[in-house]
Order: sequence, then structure tokens, then C-alpha cells
Amino acid sequence: MPKTDKNGLLKQEKQSSKTLLASLISIFIGLIVGAIVVWVVGAVTPEITAKGTSDGIKLILFGLFNTGRNASGALTFGFNAVNIGNMLFRATPIILTGLSVAIANQTGLFNIGAPGQYLIGTCVSLYLALSIPSDKVHPVLIWLIAFVAAMAAGALWGAIPGALKAFLNMNEVIACIMCNWIAANVVTWIFDESNLKNTTEGTKTAYIYKTTYNNVATGKMGLDKIFPGSQVNGGFFIAVLFCIIMWVIMSKTTFGYQLKACGSNRHAAKYAGIADKRNIVLSMAIAGALSSAAGALYYLAGNTEFFWSTYQSLPAAGFTGIAVALLAVNNPLGVIFSGSFMSMLTVCGTQLTYMTPFNEYITDVIIAVIVYISAFSLIIKMLLNKRKEKQYDKRDGGELITPEKAQDEPAEAAGKEA
Repeated sequence: MPKTDKNGLLKQEKQSSKTLLASLISIFIGLIVGAIVVWVVGAVTPEITAKGTSDGIKLILFGLFNTGRNASGALTFGFNAVNIGNMLFRATPIILTGLSVAIANQTGLFNIGAPGQYLIGTCVSLYLALSIPSDKVHPVLIWLIAFVAAMAAGALWGAIPGALKAFLNMNEVIACIMCNWIAANVVTWIFDESNLKNTTEGTKTAYIYKTTYNNVATGKMGLDKIFPGSQVNGGFFIAVLFCIIMWVIMSKTTFGYQLKACGSNRHAAKYAGIADKRNIVLSMAIAGALSSAAGALYYLAGNTEFFWSTYQSLPAAGFTGIAVALLAVNNPLGVIFSGSFMSMLTVCGTQLTYMTPFNEYITDVIIAVIVYISAFSLIIKMLLNKRKEKQYDKRDGGELITPEKAQDEPAEAAGKEA
């Protein structure tokens, strides 16, 4: 391997380590700020005692391992199968929406359309899963049909803003926002006209049946043995598998290189012979398929009923994916950990609400701080790298030379001497 290639690899590894360090620092600062917020709120609220404040800080930091209170009323901590299993279940959709946003970001696009794509995947998967009779078709086959169809529908929905960007040069953010609300109203209309509404329980007429209604639900894949009593299922493994596949595609294949090249400079990529329009559409189609997979896995699990009046709001998982991607710095493997961390904060917020006088909105403050610090730390890292790379050499009359050029100079000098 040439010397410059080794230097390039070393530089890439250093950049990756700096990026990981920046994300870890952001998480640490966010948790510390969250603990400070809990302390301040406890200090200014007369109803909250010092013990309540202390418990709130403990739950923010270690709520995932909370096992309740002992006879004296003190919090106890240890392996909590329910909390950890529920964390993995809730992490599944935001890992996939985070992956969707991350892949689009790597290709120079901002996929703020993840909520609409999430809804499309939810609609198609539930409609097929509940409409195909499970007494005539095997439930596993129904699940596969519903999941694959949901991803295909999401790919088509994501391709719409991609096509508008590629062929009409329309800003993808505007196109995605319009598609979000179109999806919300279309999904509401489809379920409103369907016979899938839960009519067996009088208070739940605005909800769709769970997939357990006809025994079509995501398999546990043995996770129910490790985390008994929780909602976890094999969907988490599927989400992790997608992250690994997308990392391989984006890092190790020509197709991934072409997608990133179009994102870096569309016109230069086109000049180099890369089909820029096709790759823009494909990028958004992949992002749409991943977001739809998130919705499908969440509701095919059979744990949660879907509220069909979606025109009133958009799913939070789609927007949380933006924070997940930012915290992972658009790394498909990093999305697994950042998505799990965000899910952990949600579980900790639930513990905080039920076991202390605090409310769950403190976790939203923590997430906001983490995202903000992540963006700020990336800016600092970028400025530091730029300052380090540019070295002023007076010997060359003030020419700006990079470390790579400085390393190549001895080889050039040796060639001249020869």
C-alpha cells in the first residue's frame, strides 16, 4: 500500500475517533445538564423534598436499572428485564428512522419526510396484516407480505420528493413536509373507510386492532426468555441488521460511493459519469423504505394499537430520528447506540414520572441539550481540523500546504536527487 494511502487511512481513523468522542462528550454533558435541571427544579419547588430531588437525579442517570423501592422507601437498582426489554422495543422504530435520516444526510439530502413515510408503512402493514385471513394463509407469510409491502410503499413515497429534487430542483425539505401531511390525511381516510377499527371495545373506536387480533405479530426470537414481561421482540434484531447492511453498502460498495459523491457535489459527480438524478431518487427511496420499516415493525409487534386519526399530528418517532442521526453523526452503526440511548431516556422519563414528583418533560430537555451540544461539538471539531490541516510554510513563499503535501515533499525531493 502506498504511503499516502496509509496516511489517508490513519487520518480517517483519527476523524472517526474524534467524532465518536464528540458524541460521547455530548451524551455525558446532556446527562449532567439533566441532573442539574432536576436539582434546580427540586430546589425551587417547595413540594419536592431533598430526597425526591436525589431520587430524580438517580433515575435520570440509572433509571433503566431501577427495580423499585425497598421496605424503607429507598430506590433499588439492578437488572430490570422489563425496563431493558421495553427500551429495546422502543428503540427499534427510532433506530430505523434515524438510519433513514442518516443515509439521506450522507447523500446530501435532508429527509424530514420520515414521519409521513412512517405513517405509510404503518398503514400498508396493518391493512395487509389484518385483512389477509390467517386461517387460510400462514401468519408468518402474512407478516412477511405486510412488512415487505410496507417497505415498498415507503420507497415509492420517499421517491416522490426525491424525484421533485432530481428533475425539478425543488427543495426536498419543502417536498417532504407536504408529503408528511398528505400521508397523514390519506392514512386517516383509508382507515376511516376500513372495517379495521376496534369496535369490540366501545371506548376505542378510533383505534385499529392489534395484529394479535388474528395472530399476526412479530416473533419474539427468544428475547422474551431474556427479558420476560417486556414488549421486546425480534424487530430489534431486524433494525440492527438493516444498520449493518446500510453501513456495508455506504462504506464498502461502489453504489454507496456514488450516492455519497452525488451528495458531496452533484455536478462534479455528473461530470464524472455518475447518474446524479437516478441516485438522488434512489437515496430518498431507500430512506423512505427504512422509515416505513420503522412504522411496520412498531405496529406489527402487536403491542400497541394504532390511533387512526393521524391528520391531527405526525408520529414523534419520525422527528426523533433526526436527533438520533445527528448524535450518531450519520454513521449507520452509531445509529444503533444513539437510538438505544434515546429510548433509554424515554424509559427513564417514565420512571421519573411514576416514582417522583417530577414530570417526563425533563427528558425532553436532556435530549434537546444533547442534540445541541452534538451540533456545537461538530462545529468545534471542524474548526480545529481546518486549523490543523492548513500550515503556513514561509519557505514556499506563503503557500498553504496540507499535511498530505508535507508528507509527499520528501518523496519528491528524493526523486529530484536521483
